[in-house]
Amino acid sequence: MLKILNTQSKTITGGAIVIALATLLSRFIGIARDRILAHYFGAGQIMDAYYAAFKIPDLIYNLLIVGALTAGFIPTFTKIFFRSEEKSAAWKLCNNIINIIGIALSVLCLLGIIFTPFLARFIAPGFQGETYVLVVKFARIMFLSPLILGISMIFGGVLQSLRQFVLYSLAPVFYNLGIIIGTVLLVKIFGIIGLALGVILGALLHGAVQFYGVYKNGYRWKWQLNFHDINTRLIGRLMIPRTLGLAMTQINTIIVTMLASLLPIGSVAVFNFANNLQGVPTGLIGIPFALAVFPVLSAMVADDNGEGFIKHLSETTRQIIFLIIPMSVVVLLLRAQIVRVVLGTGAFDWAATINTADTLAMFSLGLFAQSLIPLFARAFYAMANTKTPFIISLISELISIIAALLLMKPLGIAGLALASSIGAIINCVILYISLRQITSNMEDEKLIKFLFKIAAAALIMAVVVQYLKYPLSKVLDLDRFWGIMLHGLISGSVGLLVYGLICRLFKLEEMMQIQSSLKKRWLKIWNVPGGIDEAEKL
Repeated sequence: MLKILNTQSKTITGGAIVIALATLLSRFIGIARDRILAHYFGAGQIMDAYYAAFKIPDLIYNLLIVGALTAGFIPTFTKIFFRSEEKSAAWKLCNNIINIIGIALSVLCLLGIIFTPFLARFIAPGFQGETYVLVVKFARIMFLSPLILGISMIFGGVLQSLRQFVLYSLAPVFYNLGIIIGTVLLVKIFGIIGLALGVILGALLHGAVQFYGVYKNGYRWKWQLNFHDINTRLIGRLMIPRTLGLAMTQINTIIVTMLASLLPIGSVAVFNFANNLQGVPTGLIGIPFALAVFPVLSAMVADDNGEGFIKHLSETTRQIIFLIIPMSVVVLLLRAQIVRVVLGTGAFDWAATINTADTLAMFSLGLFAQSLIPLFARAFYAMANTKTPFIISLISELISIIAALLLMKPLGIAGLALASSIGAIINCVILYISLRQITSNMEDEKLIKFLFKIAAAALIMAVVVQYLKYPLSKVLDLDRFWGIMLHGLISGSVGLLVYGLICRLFKLEEMMQIQSSLKKRWLKIWNVPGGIDEAEKL
């Protein structure tokens, strides 16, 4: 088991499968988390306050940590660690970044706690009375989470650099378990603030899992604070455009929360429930491939291997599209079944189900873009270009905000989701065009042929799923949990089977690559006692 946890992925598809499997477990736990929250609190005042409070500390975390990690830390740490026999320089950089980030986050979180009442009024102007008071209570406790998660994600950056994706991908599982414990247990002990305490517990578990991984690789904490270190300054320069781009995303998120707070009670909760559901396919497909290929793209740039860079980028693009399109069809056509099965319990009534399903439908239109953006952005980061993704993000987020203002009145909360999809699609398209201009070759001919085949397979799949729903509804009791679940499960499974068969008829190499990687991964797991190094060669 320890060998599996610390094994290094040798291929992009293999690494993506490891991340996807761990992410699948995390998403199942996340679905259980949302179901428990929906069961106890529904889509009302408490959940509105809970999700609104999340946005405030998330702003600090995403700006400081995600920007530094994706844009600067991983490429820099990877270069130092693998180009020198002596690893002390890499660990020295790691400690320097952790200490700097720790001090910065401590100051910002303290300021956040002090000014929470003002921030809460700003982020949710439509909340009054008890809902506003709850936002303040939740947010003040949650302000501890950016500090803990910030340090944890630096550890995660080390694990990604070493291509040890198992522990990195399992950390969110423990984060969600902490939130579940908070909902089920801590609320009974401490009252409603137990929800926020669960977030802190989850953050601590998240950090503990990743600390174990870096500790096993030789990391030891030391006090070091050098703002003049050349590599630290390089990370700072690289993260500035990325941070500005994330700032636009966070501003978009805050504006959506502000607009949702002006809609009927429960709108903030509905938006977040639907957003979490649409995040499942993105998290299972788009993020794993982007994470797995990032160190490879960085290495290709370092070795001045342009052909290899284009080849890996193009192949990964097709793999993501191959997997996300059928998932988009499932989410769009079976949205009501998905929402009812996952969230339809306890205080989560039928009206909340319909609103969440309609919102999820709008999100499904942009799933392909949401899955490709992390890959395309990391292609620029591998080339030490963080300015271009920032400018593109700025344009797309502004368009998304304008669309949200125009669509919220006629479509309600679903209009905000549609605006998000429009922004994502524009972001994805411009990123691809920009990459095409830089590389001058993205294997366009192969991609176009591939897209025609995928479109045909997806269209046939959609027809099968849609026409299968009606006869199944006559056989199954749709007033019962098991009836709804089987209705969606059978329809979706048959549709996916049809999609897979058509792709086999088209002899798509993307399907063959996944089958091959799954077989190898299965053999590696079962051959662990013989030595993980030998199994990696299979």
